[in-house]
Amino acid sequence: MIGELILTDLCADFPQAVRLQRLVGSLRSHFRCGAVAMLRLEEDHLRPVAVDGLVRDALGRRFAVGLHPRLAAILARRGVTCFHHDSALPDPYDGLIDEHVGEPLPVHDCMGISLQSEGKPWGVLTLDALEVGTFTASAQAELGQLTALIEASIRTSRLEGEIRALRLARTVEPAGDTPRDDGEIIGESEAIGQLLHEIGVVADSELPVLLLGETGVGKELFAHRLHRLSRRRDRPLIHVNCAALPESLAESELFGHVRGAFSGATGERPGRFEAADGGTLFLDEVGELPLAIQAKLLRTLQNGEIQRLGSDRPRRVDVRVIAATNRNLREHVRDGSFRADLYHRLSVYPIPIPPLRERGNDVLLLAGRFLELNRARLGLRSLRLSAAAQDALRRYAWPGNVRELEHVVSRAALKLLSRGASRKDIITVDADLLDLDGVVAIPDETGESAAFLPAPTATLREAVEACQRQCIDLALQAQGGNWAQAARQLGVDASNLHKLARRLGFKGDDRRRAPGAR
Repeated sequence: MIGELILTDLCADFPQAVRLQRLVGSLRSHFRCGAVAMLRLEEDHLRPVAVDGLVRDALGRRFAVGLHPRLAAILARRGVTCFHHDSALPDPYDGLIDEHVGEPLPVHDCMGISLQSEGKPWGVLTLDALEVGTFTASAQAELGQLTALIEASIRTSRLEGEIRALRLARTVEPAGDTPRDDGEIIGESEAIGQLLHEIGVVADSELPVLLLGETGVGKELFAHRLHRLSRRRDRPLIHVNCAALPESLAESELFGHVRGAFSGATGERPGRFEAADGGTLFLDEVGELPLAIQAKLLRTLQNGEIQRLGSDRPRRVDVRVIAATNRNLREHVRDGSFRADLYHRLSVYPIPIPPLRERGNDVLLLAGRFLELNRARLGLRSLRLSAAAQDALRRYAWPGNVRELEHVVSRAALKLLSRGASRKDIITVDADLLDLDGVVAIPDETGESAAFLPAPTATLREAVEACQRQCIDLALQAQGGNWAQAARQLGVDASNLHKLARRLGFKGDDRRRAPGAR
């Protein structure tokens, strides 16, 4: 029966994620176990690609093979590896069975197989049960017989993915081997999927790209992805934090200097542009550059020439520029603190990066990633979120975005240890340990988020903008997405509401999207 189901799915046209998810779901139902997970080997860790029965944040976790002896044992041999309830080896899924998320229950019976693709290690499939004796000798033998079909599903998914990629890239000039996707960008939301698609489209062009987004959304991570997918991926990516450049040294850092150019210049020194020659220069927080440096940067972008400080001889450079900012550069152009011509040169292709509050359940996947990092770092048996903690993470406004989430999870883990939690126990992070400061969505009597309340740690601007977004969203909901009626409800002019929504980067579904908003 299970073999026929897998064969039927092999003949159907499914996206990779759907095919693998159906596979683990069918296996869990057939073997009547608590959870099934498929994990792909990436360098020294295993990344879950499909799970059924584990907590949602499991998809965001990364399991270092060297820290998980059961996974290492499964990966090391062909055939079925079984661990009975009395095994002394720690289980990576202790406390992570979804149906028992409120109970600190350890996994009892486990079995798994290593998976190969094209004769090379691909990953592992694991099955876990809370009931002793679930995986009998006949169950183990049946899993072994299914290995070839499971590997065929993986191979089919990979080939279908390659075919889709070729269709998308058929009009793009090939640029060597396909770059490896290291999986560091975690998320399954529609917002992040659309962003990754957009990055994939523009990456192979030579266009300057301007990454727009709030503090902590991961602009540097997306800049690295742009470079990795570009035809310059075998050349250097040079990162410049413009906010950390002293005005007196900014020109020398970017363009270099010759001996005697200033006090202390005892020799020639190439700048960041020369270091990035042939590759990519990432100008982080470009809005912080002084006006004098902006003029020299514009010249370089226009004609591909730089001039070292103190030198009369220009030098040619071949550099693609990716810039990033958390500022509204259009406002800075209007007030004269940023050059309009440089803004237009940098923003040939602007890419807004969605804040964490607009990414739905991605917050749980990212939390899972940080939970596993802290579990390994602190030597814990298991670290997980309670149901209340998961709900709190989903409702929080995240003014500090992914960076704030990482700090919140790390702080909660340390608090638990400081309060006497044992490293040998299954440790649960509850909502009261998350210490969510800043701007929080407070549920009303119906359970819906009714308002944002600023805490003292939020800046006034963050609190005001969060409140404005919430008011616009609630008004649109109340008026069925009609912007004119929403404006009347809020007591503002409709055109001013549209301008405010665009400035706030307001996003909703197509019915509610602000005109002109990306």
